Amino acid sequence: MVDLAQAYASCARDARRHYENFPVASFLLPPAMRPHVAAVYAFARAADDFADEGTRSVEERLHLLDGWLARLQDTVSWPDGSPSPPDEGEPANTREIFTALGATMQARRLPRALFEDLLSAFRQDVTVARYATWDDLLDYCRRSANPVGRLVLRIAGHEDEELDRWSDAICTALQLTNFWQDLKIDFDRGRIYLPGELLRAHGADERSLGAGRLSPEWRAAVADAATRTRALFAVGRPLCDAVQGRLRWELRATWLGGTRILDRLERTGWDVLARRPTIGVADLPGLLAATVVWSGGRGRMPRGAES
Repeated sequence: MVDLAQAYASCARDARRHYENFPVASFLLPPAMRPHVAAVYAFARAADDFADEGTRSVEERLHLLDGWLARLQDTVSWPDGSPSPPDEGEPANTREIFTALGATMQARRLPRALFEDLLSAFRQDVTVARYATWDDLLDYCRRSANPVGRLVLRIAGHEDEELDRWSDAICTALQLTNFWQDLKIDFDRGRIYLPGELLRAHGADERSLGAGRLSPEWRAAVADAATRTRALFAVGRPLCDAVQGRLRWELRATWLGGTRILDRLERTGWDVLARRPTIGVADLPGLLAATVVWSGGRGRMPRGAES
C-alpha cells in the first residue's frame, strides 16, 4: 500500500516542478482543494509527457497513453486499493499518482469521463498536426482544456451547467492563448494550431513561417484568432464572480493572466516569432492588485500595474 499523504505530496512536487503549466495563482486555491488539484495535475502532466515528441516513436507514445487509460479504468477496481508498480516509460511515482487520484476521484465524485477526454486529446496530439476548421480546433479544446476546469469546479463542490459553460469558455480561451503564444515552438515541432480555413481567409502561406518573422498575412490571421479568443474570455468572465472564497481570486487571476498575454501579443503587432509573451513572477503583484479592484475595474489591470 502507498501512504496517501505521501502520494499527495508526490503529486504536489510534480506541480511545483512544472510551475509554468500550473494555474497562474495556484497559491490562492483553498488549502483543502490543493492536494486534489495536484493529483489531477500529476495525472495530466505525465500523460502530456507521454504525448510529447521526445525520443519515443508514435507507437511507443500511444502505448504509454493506452497504459495510462488502463490504469485510470482500474482505479475503481483495485482489490487492495493500491495500483501496480510503474511499467517501462512511466514515471517513477506512478503508484503515488494513481493512489492520490483514486482517492480524489472517490472523495470528490469526479467523473472518469473527464479524464478519458483528456487522454483522447493527448492521443490526438500524437496523430494530428493540422486543423482544417475552427470547429475542429474547438473540439480538441473541449477535450484537452475544458475537462480541467470542470474538474476544478467539482473539487470545489460545484456541479452546475451554467458554471460549466462559463468554465469551458475560459479554459478554451486559455488553451487557444497558449497556442498563439507558442506558435513558433509548435511549428518547430511540426504542428500548426491556427485552422486552415483561417489561414486561407487571410492568405497566410505555411511555407513563409520558416523566415523567422511573421508576414502581414500571418499577423492578420493571429489577430483574427486572438479576437475570437477574447470573445471566449468575455463569455466565461461571469464565472469569476459566480463562485465564492479563494477560488474566486484564483479564477480572476487566471483570467487576467490569460488576457494579459493577449494584450502583450497585440503590442508585438502579432509577431509572436519575434518575442514570445509570457507571464512571470514580476507580473504577480499587478495581477493580484487587479483581482482586488476587479469589480470596479471590470477585470482590467489597475493604473500602473500593466507593463
